[in-house]
Amino acid sequence: MTEALQEENAMPMVLLECDKDIPERQRHIYLKAPDDDARACLPIANVPTIPGTLSERGCAFCGAKLVIGGVLKDTIQMIHGPIGCAYDTWHTKRYPTDNGHFNMKYVWSTDMKENHIVFGGEKRLAQSIHEAFDEMPEIKRMIVYTTCPTALIGDDVRAVVKQVMKERPDVDIFTVECPGFSGVSQSKGHHVLNIGWINEKVGTAEKEITSEYTINFIGDYNIQGDTFLLQQYWDRLGIQVISHFTGNGTYDDLRCMHQAKLSVVNCARSAGYIANELKKQYGVPRLDIVTWGFNYRAEGIRKVCAFFGIEERGEQLIAEEYAKWKPQMDWYKERLKGKKMAIWTGGPRLWHWTKSVEDDMGIEVVAMSSKFGHEEDFEKVVARGRDGTYYIDDANELEFFEVLQHVKPDVIFTGPRVGELIKKMHIPYINGHGYHNGPYMGFEGFVNMARDIYNATYNPIRFLAAQDIRDPSPLVLPERLREAA
Repeated sequence: MTEALQEENAMPMVLLECDKDIPERQRHIYLKAPDDDARACLPIANVPTIPGTLSERGCAFCGAKLVIGGVLKDTIQMIHGPIGCAYDTWHTKRYPTDNGHFNMKYVWSTDMKENHIVFGGEKRLAQSIHEAFDEMPEIKRMIVYTTCPTALIGDDVRAVVKQVMKERPDVDIFTVECPGFSGVSQSKGHHVLNIGWINEKVGTAEKEITSEYTINFIGDYNIQGDTFLLQQYWDRLGIQVISHFTGNGTYDDLRCMHQAKLSVVNCARSAGYIANELKKQYGVPRLDIVTWGFNYRAEGIRKVCAFFGIEERGEQLIAEEYAKWKPQMDWYKERLKGKKMAIWTGGPRLWHWTKSVEDDMGIEVVAMSSKFGHEEDFEKVVARGRDGTYYIDDANELEFFEVLQHVKPDVIFTGPRVGELIKKMHIPYINGHGYHNGPYMGFEGFVNMARDIYNATYNPIRFLAAQDIRDPSPLVLPERLREAA
């Protein structure tokens, strides 16, 4: 940082060398120092990407379809737009279901071409909806998404959907008007789907209540079976999950969210909106928990059980899980202690993971970047994070490489796009979006995460990859790899 900029901005924000031509980026990068007032040092977040920087963000449509709606296991996902919008949000996440992974097998698109843009795409949309239902007569539910082109030309998607539902009274269709340009990141798509669903669909169905303890579990998308694992906990506690928003969830279950006595929120950024509205419109209280890490998972169980007055059940569950999985976690912690991690993901996982990997694995988180987090997300992560850690909003690739040179992490959690670059740098990479070998939530899941980190950091293959096979000198592995037990 230049002396002029330091004098101009007394707060401990950082201007990286790669950003010297876009000094506005300084307000988006914070290096935590002792005794800083975090409230005055938060990176600016949830604002448009600065021109000249290459963002890793997704669009509003992606936030609605890829993150939330596309996870449902019994719903046709009709994307009204060019085929590329469908291709880009299909098969990129690992959201299994117990009905044969229907949601991961298929994608639907109106496949808009130039002539449809010129003359309008409403007839094309109606035809595509009918064709989809005709081809899959057992599926009676659909979500229709708008995209940039169909929003720009003004197609009246809701009118088309209303007419189709009139012609086919046995189907139900939900419309999400979330063109990519409508927000600064995918976070806008989260908000649009959440608010639209509660205003249009919640309260339109009822389901059988089988327990006096009922919850909505909100903000879990069953990445590699997270929902399946956590459902075992709810079953053992005698708690009925009215709806999963949206991991392994069904369209009609989500219409019944008003029946729950409590909304348990995991991913507050993608699904906190609907929890707030459930409280406002139906009086369903909201309780936030973290499902990654032993300490946080135990705390979450205790909070939910305290709400229902079944604390003894919770303590019994925690004791059983600790007895089964804590010895394995301690084994990994002994070997991972002092390792350094960088987290380059979406938003909430920064503050979900930073303290949990420190407590349970002995790992130091040295850099974090959020693609779509808001300032309240940074408030949480900065409060939980260590001094000397970088906190970055909407980081670009050049910033990523420069920060890596400063912090020299042993492992990086990020998505596949950045992950491909990391492989070329011969730094261990774990898929922070879709996992490597999950699930990662819960007690067993966090052991899985520790196992994947251990295997990545102690795997010599990246040193072999860096070795020139024409070099006759023997490969010398780092001491920590030679001595790994």
